This record gives sequence, structure tokens and C-alpha cells, in this order.
Amino acid sequence: MTRQRSFKRLVRSRMEKTGESYTAARAMLLAAAPSPDTPAPPLATSDATIRARTGRGWEEWFDMLDEYGAAERSHREVARWVADQLGIEPLVWEAQAVTVSYERARGLRAVGEHPDGFTITASRTVQVPAERLFDAVTNEERRKQWLPEGDLRQRTVTPSRSARYDWNGGDSRVAVYFDAKGPAKSTVVVEHARLADADEAEQTKLFWRDRLTALKAQLEGGEIDA
Repeated sequence: MTRQRSFKRLVRSRMEKTGESYTAARAMLLAAAPSPDTPAPPLATSDATIRARTGRGWEEWFDMLDEYGAAERSHREVARWVADQLGIEPLVWEAQAVTVSYERARGLRAVGEHPDGFTITASRTVQVPAERLFDAVTNEERRKQWLPEGDLRQRTVTPSRSARYDWNGGDSRVAVYFDAKGPAKSTVVVEHARLADADEAEQTKLFWRDRLTALKAQLEGGEIDA
């Protein structure tokens, strides 16, 4: 089997999208840098990080997976094989990162695609304490001020840390995470999972970016009561 077949395919795909040379495209991929047409990088993390955490870089992993015949196997089989190489469980981050990145390189999985659908994330840093940001999201009346559309049905809440919801009575799920960056600065991250396809994922990402921008503006402008 041709060496580095899958990784070379990924490099050439980036070259076509960006006009970069092979060397430049390879370097950007190994740094897990996005491209203009693909804002989310296809590799789960940089070559340096995956090497530090697994002992191998991306090109080595792709060689091994090609030789194993991973392209013809299920996600579960590949994750189990990678986990066996590392002496870990299949659901551990390293096993999933290698498996998913390989699937993206082979065109078996799109960026953001998971076995149960597509997942997107959106985030904003807001100049208010984490407690106030948390309240603006989890308090239904305050949430309506910046999120008038969409029905969030609460599943679980961890005060000032996270909240999980069903979305619009359907199959998709929304998880919101909060992180204090100081006494008057915090970050909110929305993860919307189980989306049907790439088009829905893209529209949903744009929607949450817009709504989080509104949340930020209203909180920093004092429009949402403390």
C-alpha cells in the first residue's frame, strides 16, 4: 500500500482549496490550522500535541491505519484498534481523536460529524462574572431577551458550570458551558449536537454565533437585569 496515502490525500485536498504549495499545506495541516473553505481543521489537534500524547505524529498514525485497512472498518473497530496500540480504552480522547481525524482524511466523516449526527460549537467571552452569565442563560425570562426563538427544555444543570437541554422538542441536544476568566470576565460555550446534516450544522452555528453576540451585547450594556 502506498505510504502516507491518506495523509497525502488530505494535503492535496487542502492545496486545491487554498492554492498553497504541498509543503505549506502540509505544515498548516500539521499545525491543525483551518483553511478559508474549512474553518474547522480536519485534524483533531496539532502534530506536536498528538505526538506528545500518543508517541506518534499524524503521518505515522495514518500510515498504520492504512496498513490496518481502517477505511473498510467501522468507527468502533478502528477506535478499538487504536486504543489497543496505546493500551487505553476506546472512548479515551486519544483513541477518538486519531480515529475521527483518519475518517475525515478518508472522506468517511465530515468535520463536525459524529455517529449520532453533526455537532457544532460557538463561544463568546463576556465582561461579566460567570454567575451573571450563567443566570442570563438558565433563567428562562432573562434568556428570552437574547434567545426569543427556540425552546430549551432543561435536562441537567451544574450551577455556574454547565446546563444541558433538549432543543425544540426534537432529537438534538444543547449543552452550555461556563468558565470564569476573572472576577468580571467569563466565557460561554454552546455545543449543539445530533444535527441532521452539514447544512443544518452550518445554519445552526451561524444562529448560535448571532445569539451569543446578542447575549454579550445585552449583558455588557446592562440590558439584562442582574
